[in-house]
Amino acid sequence: MSAGDRYHKTFPVSWEQLHRDCRALAWRLVALRPWTRIIAVARGGLVPAAIIARELDIRLVDTVCISSYTLRTQGEPAILKQAQCLDREEETLLIVDDLVDTGKTAKIVRDIFPTAHFATVYAKPDGRPLVNTFITEVSQDTWILFPWDAETHVEFVHPIAMKRTDG
Repeated sequence: MSAGDRYHKTFPVSWEQLHRDCRALAWRLVALRPWTRIIAVARGGLVPAAIIARELDIRLVDTVCISSYTLRTQGEPAILKQAQCLDREEETLLIVDDLVDTGKTAKIVRDIFPTAHFATVYAKPDGRPLVNTFITEVSQDTWILFPWDAETHVEFVHPIAMKRTDG
């Protein structure tokens, strides 16, 4: 299925909205328990994890790096880097990502950290059962346009490295 067939709507998120949504997520999480460490799912979870780490005063932040998206196409996920965490820490381990979509990436993270609390800012129906806490649900056919992907919040902007041409 091509991106044109899969996504019929766009949900633009501004920097201000993302920050508000991350703070709302932090409010939900602070009420649950004290957290000792955050694992950000890179790259999308890096900004939300930084905001949540600040709000919850968490100093230990690591990443699990999983590649699955190229522009609007989702491929097979590949683990590029695993986070290092001791088993005894999992009860206070918080995994943070920007979005759970189909659940492919979330399933990999769940397999690595089965008892950790998984929080995302946004969730789609197919992936929602894999996360414990989220703020906003959008339909499966919606492409979320994050502020780092757009200048005008209307069209996708290619990363600088992709704009370079040889000679």
